[in-house]
Amino acid sequence: MKVPQIDTFDLAPGRTLARKYEIVSRLGGGWEGEVYKIREKSTGIERAAKLFFPQRNIRNKAAKFYARKLHNLRACPIVIHYHTEETVVLRKNPITVLVSEYVEGELLSAFLDRQPGKRLHPYEALHLLHALVVGVECIHRSREYHGDLHTDNIIVERYGLTFDLKILDFFHWEAPKREGYQDDLCDLIRIFYDALGGARHYAKQPIVVKAVVLGLKRSLILKRYPNTTHLRQHLESLRWE
Repeated sequence: MKVPQIDTFDLAPGRTLARKYEIVSRLGGGWEGEVYKIREKSTGIERAAKLFFPQRNIRNKAAKFYARKLHNLRACPIVIHYHTEETVVLRKNPITVLVSEYVEGELLSAFLDRQPGKRLHPYEALHLLHALVVGVECIHRSREYHGDLHTDNIIVERYGLTFDLKILDFFHWEAPKREGYQDDLCDLIRIFYDALGGARHYAKQPIVVKAVVLGLKRSLILKRYPNTTHLRQHLESLRWE
């Protein structure tokens, strides 16, 4: 049976899904499908709906894997909570929809762009890194990892003394491997480095910052921080000078 090729659903605001949700707006799209902000008709509660392109979800494998992963990580506050699966017919094709919580906030990339000089003060950046490390440590303790952490798949819900964050899109669909956990850890430090302004401002960073970034050298990072727990403990014992 030939699988239909769909590259966009282009759902207009006001359209009904599964007879119980109303499209509010399109939130974004990617390789697997598109995400929309929806409103539950009976309650008015806003949620997020991920619609999978059929060619990326053969035998519903990707959607099931994704839903189970989110369910397994439901105790991790940094992970968006999964609610339910629906099937809708679009263009005469059955399409899988995963409904999850809708998170108010903005992408970390947009948040950083709004900051003076498009970067954070080192002290603020350390708080950002600590919040990310605590969140990802919970994922790793659940024997999962993300696989592609960057500023465009992290949502800043609130910030002040610390940051309340959510992460989007898990990119590995295989059994966990050691390299995956290590990639997450190195990605966290790269995000920290970018939040500080990257190469342009690195030379003038305090010693405590450089002791974390380690020039972005993977071998040095993994030697000093074998896992996210080691990195968290290091951050929590920092002495600011």
